[in-house]
Amino acid sequence: MRAGQLTGTCFTSRWAIAPSRCVALAPHELPAGFRAWGLAAGVKGGGELDVGLLVCDEPGCVSAARFCDSGVLAAPVVLCQTECDLTALRAVVANSGNANAATGAAGLEQARLVQVAAAARLGLDPRQVAVASTGVIGVPLPGKRIATAIARSAEAHRPAGSADFAAAIRTTDAIDKHVALSVELPSGRVRLCAQCKGAGMISPRFATMLCFVQTDAALSEETADLLTTVTVKRSFDRISVDGQLSTNDTVLLMASGASGVVVAPESEDELVFGEALDALMRELALRIVADGEGAKRIARVHVRGGDGEAVEAIARGVANSPLVKAALFGGDPNWGRIAQAIGGALPGTAPLPFDIAIEGIRVCSAGVGVAFDAAALAAAMLRDEVEYSVSLPGGGAETELFFSDLSFDYVKINAEYTT
Repeated sequence: MRAGQLTGTCFTSRWAIAPSRCVALAPHELPAGFRAWGLAAGVKGGGELDVGLLVCDEPGCVSAARFCDSGVLAAPVVLCQTECDLTALRAVVANSGNANAATGAAGLEQARLVQVAAAARLGLDPRQVAVASTGVIGVPLPGKRIATAIARSAEAHRPAGSADFAAAIRTTDAIDKHVALSVELPSGRVRLCAQCKGAGMISPRFATMLCFVQTDAALSEETADLLTTVTVKRSFDRISVDGQLSTNDTVLLMASGASGVVVAPESEDELVFGEALDALMRELALRIVADGEGAKRIARVHVRGGDGEAVEAIARGVANSPLVKAALFGGDPNWGRIAQAIGGALPGTAPLPFDIAIEGIRVCSAGVGVAFDAAALAAAMLRDEVEYSVSLPGGGAETELFFSDLSFDYVKINAEYTT
């Protein structure tokens, strides 16, 4: 997968494997029971789509949610956590162009205004409507303007509705991040669909992103919560663009049950469905990394050995090192950048006997450089995806992180973000 250039296939990376029982659908094909559309409410200006609405028509819809763990939570996150029934959401209204973060009590009131307007438009209890925002921090949200646009909006029944929804939640994204799958469970066929945004301010402690997942399978509250927890930990918790933690991260899973296929706990259906959801989430997470605000290539760092704390610290240290990321951008096989990141992650433990391999080519053994095929390594570093492996002595711990390079465009985009 070349960053910024997807092939149009559903699974675009070797690190997101399509399950055998899945068939890719056109990304705008929503599961049964769902509708979605986008609006131009003037948050961004220029007539751009900047508000998306997604609704489930099934009254028994089951949901699960995950949010960021920042010490500065945006108003929509606070509102969802305190005033929504997160197990029975029927709709979400999401805006781009304004994060509604660091806006105090006024920001919370504006988020509530948007929630109530969407609930009235859709005929729902406000507690059934989640709100989400993404964009510039510290700027008042024009809630009244959004509410007016919602009240006047015409529902989209055309197939492109979910595409408009996906477009409406994007900020600096250059890559489309919506995927749809048909999944053959032992008990019948169901659909999975998701829309996601994210390109910068991405950290391994969740990510700066919004992700909305829909399925027409019937899930219990417990199953929805379990599967959301597990798949988020293996996807959005495992990516880094710049190591910066967001104020607005939101992941929502909604299950309409409209297919009539029940996914019972601890069943073969749950196993197959979970595999499909996991693959979908990892694909979207990898698209975020590939977007990376000007990213040229992406990488996976795989760390094993030692204990859980050590491997996690090393993985984060490597993934967030500006030196490693700059070398990745330039295709520079300078494994010393990785060595210094390992040492920085575990200070006071020298001498540390670690091994490093790049695309299977060992460059360091027990903390000492070894002879290797320089031409082969140089060629490997020019691939669109590069894998770094780090091994520590002893223990059975293991982890991975996916990250993007550090490009000229990343600096330019973020230097001019509000100007």
